[in-house]
Amino acid sequence: MTNPNPIDDTTDDYRQFEARLVAHDQDATRVVTADIGDTAARKLVTELIDNDLVTPVPGKRVFVHEPSGTAFDSSTQLAVFHRGWTAARDADEVGE
Repeated sequence: MTNPNPIDDTTDDYRQFEARLVAHDQDATRVVTADIGDTAARKLVTELIDNDLVTPVPGKRVFVHEPSGTAFDSSTQLAVFHRGWTAARDADEVGE
């Protein structure tokens, strides 16, 4: 048997293509938490307050995320944290 022609060898191309597909799949399954605007953050925080998941502390201008016990002074920080917290909790439930 003769040595394969290196010009016709597509092994590296296939590996690169497969790596891009895996990276794309991982990106599609990740929850994006950092792309929340101020308006969406305020709306989410209002919903969390209505559902008793967040307690506002008026004198200190702080929001307390009740399930985790973490305090935030920004509705955007709280919204991003809650999305990540929810995603992590959901991932743990799926993993069990």
